[in-house]
Amino acid sequence: MSERPVVALVEDDPVLGASLVQRLALEGIVACWWRSAGEARRQAERVRPQAVVCDIRLPDDDGERLFGELTARLGPVPFLFVTGYGTIDQAVRLVRAGAADYLTKPFRVDELIERLHGLLSRRHPTSGELGPSPAMRQVEAVLRRVAQVDSHVLLTGESGVGKEVCARFLHRHSPRCEQPFLAVNCAALPRDLAESELFGHEAGAFTGAQKRHLGHMERAGDGTLLLDEIGELPLELQAKLLRVLEERVFWRLGGERPVVLRARVVCATNRDLAAEVAAGRFRADLYHRIDVIRIEIPPLRERPEDIPWLLDLYLRRARERLGVAIEGLTPEAEAAALAWHWPGNVRELVNRIERAVVLACGPRLDVADLFPERAPCAPCAPEGARLADVRRVAERARIERVLAECGGRIGEAAKRLGISRTTLWEKMRRLGIPTRTGAR
Repeated sequence: MSERPVVALVEDDPVLGASLVQRLALEGIVACWWRSAGEARRQAERVRPQAVVCDIRLPDDDGERLFGELTARLGPVPFLFVTGYGTIDQAVRLVRAGAADYLTKPFRVDELIERLHGLLSRRHPTSGELGPSPAMRQVEAVLRRVAQVDSHVLLTGESGVGKEVCARFLHRHSPRCEQPFLAVNCAALPRDLAESELFGHEAGAFTGAQKRHLGHMERAGDGTLLLDEIGELPLELQAKLLRVLEERVFWRLGGERPVVLRARVVCATNRDLAAEVAAGRFRADLYHRIDVIRIEIPPLRERPEDIPWLLDLYLRRARERLGVAIEGLTPEAEAAALAWHWPGNVRELVNRIERAVVLACGPRLDVADLFPERAPCAPCAPEGARLADVRRVAERARIERVLAECGGRIGEAAKRLGISRTTLWEKMRRLGIPTRTGAR
């Protein structure tokens, strides 16, 4: 049986608090009831809740200050705030700063439970969730909307960021979800067989074509066809693809009758297609045809909140697939992962996890398991340091590196880190990170 989720309840009202604890227990959720901000600070790291329900007005402090402190110590744990009508503006400000949600008093307990279940599914998501970071939650929201219409979608981003994962997410949430999903790597299509692979051929169409072959566009049926690395498609095939997308019909090689394109076509690339058009390597008309709704998938280094979640997700998958009894990661390994630049993005993370699971000698993956090359940018904390101290070292290293890359510009650094400017200022003050004169 899976462990029951643990939720922290920070609420000083004895009647409301007792009622919520009882209801959460009925929902299969372990509730830790803290009646003050001080109690929350003392118990947070021992309990390490998967979500926090917090009143903004507490007897000994303000919920906003507590939010900043606990997320700095625990990582991106989702906060659901409850507030009176007089502090809605503050609640909205907290959501913009990274809080997950808020409810106004009086609220229906059923609504709080529903929203809380949503937050817990994000924290320990099924394969249908893309990650807890603000950047990926925004990508997910756009994909959900686009899934309901058949507009052309162009997924862009560095190699390994998860463009195919996003395409599958779009398919699963579309009316076509019961139909096939096919992913084609255009870069891997043999040049002399690319047209046949996409559109199919009839028997006798060319030497060696002994029987009819259905191409990817036909085999996708009424489902979704992902043309990955579309920028690698030869120019002559780009012209034929453009015509197919415009007329929604195609011909098998050697065929005499048109075949209707029923599938939705989604394209993806790690190239700058506008630059490819300017260089004459990609057709401008095809570019404008597929670039109707462009969704940029950010690199992993710009969404650090996803790293612990991805580590946990792929560790569980590797453990189940390989049958290896690995308990988890050491705090030092997680801190090193948070500080790593991830040039290969999620694909690199998956490969590092699998290699570590296969080769690890201990029950938990350590820094040397994930990073056998002893990466120089991995932060160092004293041996035996508390998890909070290790996270502090990793967080400081990450912020300092991003600030250096942004030339000390606070606004740009905050955007890359996925937090507000105010939150970044507060983190810099708390971590003792100096600001440049005139930094904005």
